[in-house]
Amino acid sequence: MDEQSRPSQPGLVWLVGAGPGDPGLITVRGMQCIAQADVIVHDALANPALLDSARPDCEIICAGKRAGRHSMPQDATNQCLVEKACEGKRVCRLKGGDPFVFGRGGEEAFYLEEHGIPFEIVPGVTSAVAVPAYAGIPVTHRGAAASFRVITGHESPDKDDSGLDWHDIAHTEGTLVFLMGVRNASIVCERLVAHGRSPETPAAIIANGTGATQQTVVATLADLAERARDGGIEAPAVIVVGEVVRLRERLAWFERRPLFGRRIVVTRARAQASVFAQTLAELGADVIQLPTIRIESLADTPDMREAARNAGLAHWCVFTSVNGVDAFVHALELEGLDVRALAGVRIAAIGPPTAERLRQSGLRAQLVPERYVAEGLLDAFGSLGSIEGQRFLLPRSAIARPALADGLRARGGIVHEVAAYRTHGGDDMPESLLELLEQGKVDLVSFTSSSTVDNFVAALPAPRRAAILQQVRGASIGPITSEAMGAAGIPIAVTASASTIPGLTEAIIEHFRNTSEAS
Repeated sequence: MDEQSRPSQPGLVWLVGAGPGDPGLITVRGMQCIAQADVIVHDALANPALLDSARPDCEIICAGKRAGRHSMPQDATNQCLVEKACEGKRVCRLKGGDPFVFGRGGEEAFYLEEHGIPFEIVPGVTSAVAVPAYAGIPVTHRGAAASFRVITGHESPDKDDSGLDWHDIAHTEGTLVFLMGVRNASIVCERLVAHGRSPETPAAIIANGTGATQQTVVATLADLAERARDGGIEAPAVIVVGEVVRLRERLAWFERRPLFGRRIVVTRARAQASVFAQTLAELGADVIQLPTIRIESLADTPDMREAARNAGLAHWCVFTSVNGVDAFVHALELEGLDVRALAGVRIAAIGPPTAERLRQSGLRAQLVPERYVAEGLLDAFGSLGSIEGQRFLLPRSAIARPALADGLRARGGIVHEVAAYRTHGGDDMPESLLELLEQGKVDLVSFTSSSTVDNFVAALPAPRRAAILQQVRGASIGPITSEAMGAAGIPIAVTASASTIPGLTEAIIEHFRNTSEAS
């Protein structure tokens, strides 16, 4: 950048600790920095889900840095931070764990200070404490350990210029926590024993800590390295040594969650998937979001705006999805109206989620069927008596099934259907997911509509489609979705008894509970 174009004042760099992996463990201040940043420079250990909170125009730069694999050298990272700040930008340097706990945050801060760049430190939850906690191992506990010591496991212990005093470390009375020590696990254990630590000391190694693929191996110093190799433990991992490891037998809460370790693909539209995906993740699942549909609102179309203007003429306004509610309320707003335009109009909703969205919009559904499908709505209307001559407004999908409209007309209703939204294909299928599906490494693929089924199948490469579908095990939200899955050749492992997201969630939990009991 030439001097004339350089801003008179440099920007700002936030050195932010992203926490140990679970995106819920980042601090509130850390999330504020992500949301405000013009540029985010992140490490590989920072959970990618955190980047979803960045502004759409934010520049994202991956600095890499996993053990043995650096996509951007540290010097280049330092220079990048300075260059972006000199452009007057707010830079979020997102680092795994805590910036000052073996995170080289001090080096970056010194470099910024030397170049006159303002910076702030945002501490993060360190893996030295969080990862053992998620494995059910407190680093201190009355009667077991009154202190703990954090040591780098990344430095080779047999280096001539090693700064590690192994005699001192081995005789530490409290808990020992080694970060980044997978490659040196055998040497770490050997050195501790050689310098006086009992080979029978309890020890654990925890890989991918705080994540859905967390893996814990418990042993003694004498056999930890061998057990870790047999268990396929890979970086990133934390080694814990001390009596507190024995407490895991009673405190291992994280790995006991009902969906722990289950890999589940969520195919809902991106705007709707977050709550479902978060619920599954909180239950322990390794969730892969693959939005197979994209929702396009048709609120600002002549037909929808006319329907909004004339809504008060209907006897019933029937909503068959949350998307229809959102589009209709938006159409009212575009016409300078609000929900008072429906005064005197009775409201029907196909199920609880749609009824809840209506409530949030200021409308109350007087009719919600017991079965959350079009046929259930028809049965519910039938129980009210004759609908001869009554006017029905149906704001719904452009490709909605005709069953509801046809059924109302057959009973003498006057039906006005209007396209409130349209669905399109969603994200492309990433190669990494295709490989997992081919290898049978996905436990379930969840489907919440026939559109998600059709678009999922369409996203599979034709030459590989048949082989992949043989490996897929589907979870269906209800009968209409199941019908589409059957037509597509997708085996159905789970069907929700209630056609709602909570119902599907419960069915998934029950499925894996039965699977575990059977095994």
